[in-house]
Amino acid sequence: MAWLLALLLATQLTLPQLFDQALVASREGRFGEALPLWDRVLEVAPNDASAWSNRGNVQLALGHPEAAIADQDKAIALEPGSADPHLNRGTAEEALAQWERAASDYHWILERDPTEASALYNLGNVEGSRGDWAAARRCFEAAATARPGFAMARSSLALSRFELGDLAGAESEFRNLIRRYPLFADPRAGLTALLWQRGALGEAESNWAAASGLDPRYRQPEWLARIRRWPPGPVHALEAFLDLAS
Repeated sequence: MAWLLALLLATQLTLPQLFDQALVASREGRFGEALPLWDRVLEVAPNDASAWSNRGNVQLALGHPEAAIADQDKAIALEPGSADPHLNRGTAEEALAQWERAASDYHWILERDPTEASALYNLGNVEGSRGDWAAARRCFEAAATARPGFAMARSSLALSRFELGDLAGAESEFRNLIRRYPLFADPRAGLTALLWQRGALGEAESNWAAASGLDPRYRQPEWLARIRRWPPGPVHALEAFLDLAS
């Protein structure tokens, strides 16, 4: 630690400045640069719960969910009442398909704040991954109500309605999102799948041209199912549309 303190003094970096550098690198997605910066912060301030939690987020972004969980555990031990490390640990647990553990972290948050939109949304993803799309729909709806501008929650709500057979409700939600967020690919891709399923091929093709131009990942059914975690019905419908289009 003595050498690091000397380095901070030599470079005229205070601990808050070093923390800010690490935070900026994290927010800008420069995770390879951010990790050693957080390491330096924690060598100087090993009891800083926020630094542990932020380093955990970087570990997850670099593809190390086990290390991320260990860092979030440390943050929780230092600040047992803080919600952020529970949310962040839940995200890392989801990356390992540890659905029960992730749900437990989100329920911990929601027991203290039932309107915490991020926890509601993440819990919806967990419920969907466990195959309970009715429960997922309730979570997404609660998240969208708690944070009206939460576009991804509204798109996930529409997808869960699609999965559960409420095509009219899903279509209305998709169209409302497209009007409000014309550059948001998710509802355009979802509407493409829904329109194809009900036989409106021409309009489906029009929406798909926009969706695929905005985000080419929607061409990949495996990405939709495993990373974005669409319900199986919409994934299969979009895959069938793509097979027809090709």
